[in-house]
Amino acid sequence: MVIPDKQKILTDFFHAAFSVDNVVFGFDEGDLKILLIYRGAEPYIGMWALPGDLVRLDEDLNLAAERVLEDLTGLKNIFMEQIHTFGRVDRHPFGRVITVAYYALIKTENYDINAASWAEEAKWFSLNELPELPFDHLEIINFARTKFKEKARKQPIGFELLPKYFTLTQIQHLFEAILEEKFDTRNFRKRILSMGFLVDVKKTEKGKAHRPAALFKFDPKKYQKLQKDGFSFDL
Repeated sequence: MVIPDKQKILTDFFHAAFSVDNVVFGFDEGDLKILLIYRGAEPYIGMWALPGDLVRLDEDLNLAAERVLEDLTGLKNIFMEQIHTFGRVDRHPFGRVITVAYYALIKTENYDINAASWAEEAKWFSLNELPELPFDHLEIINFARTKFKEKARKQPIGFELLPKYFTLTQIQHLFEAILEEKFDTRNFRKRILSMGFLVDVKKTEKGKAHRPAALFKFDPKKYQKLQKDGFSFDL
């Protein structure tokens, strides 16, 4: 009886790579978009894809996600949350590559996008007009969208996405974009005001031809408490 070489068996398990893929959602005047890069390297050269790359052998996963995003798009100092690991055996044509997905939500006008490294271009796409994507990137995006919707129904969102002072219409558009639903205006306003994290600043929007709407701001303490304790957002 031949006993297999234990060292060889163990070595076989190390023939795999890890990558990170970043799902960056951008809120732009009522529309939820996603950041993609135009690949200038194989595999799938000449296709739009998520900003992702391999993790270096001496690199922490979270640091890798930050590095890859900055290298390919110029974005930095973005809070990203790790959401899921995708490990289908045939997901990468070059071999076994397991990817860890991260996601973030930013206000597009607050950041400049600058493609670099092997990304020939970086561009915002509406979630309703996505191009054909390589690997399992569509699956990753759909998973992130679902997780983001779940989070929006349980925790307040929008602190960095809306102006310092905003109207109830603006926050309704934000929730509609994220949850991909249209809400009855009266019911939405009643529900959002009942949560207690909005403060009427006793001002109205300026430069509007129609009747100016009241302006609100977030109450930081109540907002943070709801982020910690959660709530249920249903209409």
